[in-house]
Amino acid sequence: MRFPRATHRIMGFQDRDDAELFLQQLKERLAKFGLEMHPEKTRLIEFGRFAISNRKKRGEGKPETFDFLGFTHICATAIKTKRFVVRRKTIAKRLRAKLKEVREEIIKRMHVPVPEQGPWLRTVINGHFNYYGVPGNGRSLNAFRTQVVRSWLWALRHRSHKARSLTWGRFKRLVATWIPTAKRRHPYPNERLHVSTQGRSRMR
Repeated sequence: MRFPRATHRIMGFQDRDDAELFLQQLKERLAKFGLEMHPEKTRLIEFGRFAISNRKKRGEGKPETFDFLGFTHICATAIKTKRFVVRRKTIAKRLRAKLKEVREEIIKRMHVPVPEQGPWLRTVINGHFNYYGVPGNGRSLNAFRTQVVRSWLWALRHRSHKARSLTWGRFKRLVATWIPTAKRRHPYPNERLHVSTQGRSRMR
């Protein structure tokens, strides 16, 4: 018997021994209630600020990644500070699925007047950017925007024989009017938690 409703949790430990002990005790605890963790979704990985250097010393490859809340989490090093950072990018499978969904809806709406298509597309793209617009995810944001724009151009040029003459210049004006640019919507962690000169913390 497994959990009646799927739940996902990420637990962090500094020492592997602690992680293995916790996992064993958790399994034993759940077994008392006739429950068990999903064997394919439960794993221990080496992740964190020492993972890159430790694996390099052992002659091993890059640290494993994990997917959570729509993002693939990656051990990385900041270009400027050379400090450890957790880089997040949109899960590739999620990105493909969302693009397919938007393309299908664009085709359904291809004969709707452009002044109605534009606001709808802006809402869709803004909604995507508002969630996935985290630091370091710019490439995925740009990919999403580019593919949506291409799908819109295809749909507009297939509305009718006359519409096929839509010029690139006119389409660029439509894009400038309705399609938001891909940019970060969320602050870096150190910006989110601002420490004042008096030593008091406040949330922005």
